[in-house]
Amino acid sequence: MTLGQGVEVGPFQFPIIRLLLAAGIIRVIIRREWLTGKMNGMDLLMLFWSIWAATSSIFHKNPTDALIFRLGFIYNACGIYFLLRIFCQSIEDIIGLCRLTAIILFPVAVMMLFEKIAQYNLFSLMGGVSEIPEIRLGKVRAAGPFAHSILAGSVGAVCLPLLIGIWKPHKKISLIGISSCLLMIISCASSGPIVSAMAGIVALLAWRYRQHMRFFLWCAVFGYIALDIVMKAPAYYLMGRIDLVGGSGGWHRAAVIESAFAHLNEWWLGGTDYTRHWMPTGVSWSEDHTDITNHYLHMGVAGGLPLMVLFIAILSKGFSFVGQMLREAKDMKRDSQFMIWALGASLFAHAVTFLSVSIFDQSIIFLYTTLALIGSAWSVEISYNNLNEKLNNNMYKLREQ
Repeated sequence: MTLGQGVEVGPFQFPIIRLLLAAGIIRVIIRREWLTGKMNGMDLLMLFWSIWAATSSIFHKNPTDALIFRLGFIYNACGIYFLLRIFCQSIEDIIGLCRLTAIILFPVAVMMLFEKIAQYNLFSLMGGVSEIPEIRLGKVRAAGPFAHSILAGSVGAVCLPLLIGIWKPHKKISLIGISSCLLMIISCASSGPIVSAMAGIVALLAWRYRQHMRFFLWCAVFGYIALDIVMKAPAYYLMGRIDLVGGSGGWHRAAVIESAFAHLNEWWLGGTDYTRHWMPTGVSWSEDHTDITNHYLHMGVAGGLPLMVLFIAILSKGFSFVGQMLREAKDMKRDSQFMIWALGASLFAHAVTFLSVSIFDQSIIFLYTTLALIGSAWSVEISYNNLNEKLNNNMYKLREQ
């Protein structure tokens, strides 16, 4: 569904996502459902991130408007995350949700392909998106129900590892999902989603070398430092050389990072209301801002370095949970282990995506879904593992007595 579907209540907007979240919250209250296992580190980081997102509104020109806007995206993020933390009670639930995702993405992919061929977006009949897709350098960039073609392609890219992850137990559904993701990536005609998909696939291929990931991580860190030393420009300007489909904005994405840190004094504490002077170009929807094509910097503009650091900490905790589960949950089946690894690969694809685009529409569902599934899997597997250890210790003590 597009963001054009929904209702408005005073200053608050309730697109279809928020209405569905409200239904989920009512269900949880009526059934008295609760999180899988206890509150974990990621749950707490989500709460801290939400608190600072709301609190940092006092640093902006109009704190009331800023607070209303922040309450909206806090509601979206925490609603998606905590509801799925509650609903997903096992690895089987996680696999089931991935299967459902494959089925849901199929008609979206087909309609995006139609949009690319016919140059007409059928989702425009629901409102909220343009009838005529963007055309850049002769290439039609299909967006489907999403606010931008890059966001549409990015959804396909970040879901690809998850749908490969269910290949062995559900080959037919997996094939449908993989095909849908590839169609979405191709139809959007953008370099960013292709790079994100490649990142997710590389992360999946690293499954065979999962025992050596710490070594590869340090190699990547020292490799980046070496590039930064030998290059005249900062190493992240390598993004400017990536252009897989033509018309890429890689240079802009690198330049906005450099400009943001050059103006760090303006936004480090609680964000800023004015970024137009950061870049020579602006955006059509605001006279006060430039195009912040980086989700990490978007967090900084909204809530300063604290919000950015908390967001990065949430992602880091997700990667940490994946590694811990594979190390400690010794009784987990191999298919389940690969599914956990696929969740980590999807999160890695998200992390790469955030370097080139700031998500703001219904594509956020897939980020907080991935985080929630990792959080639930960790609570299930680690809690089960700890319970087994306690039972074994108690049995040992009883035998000794």
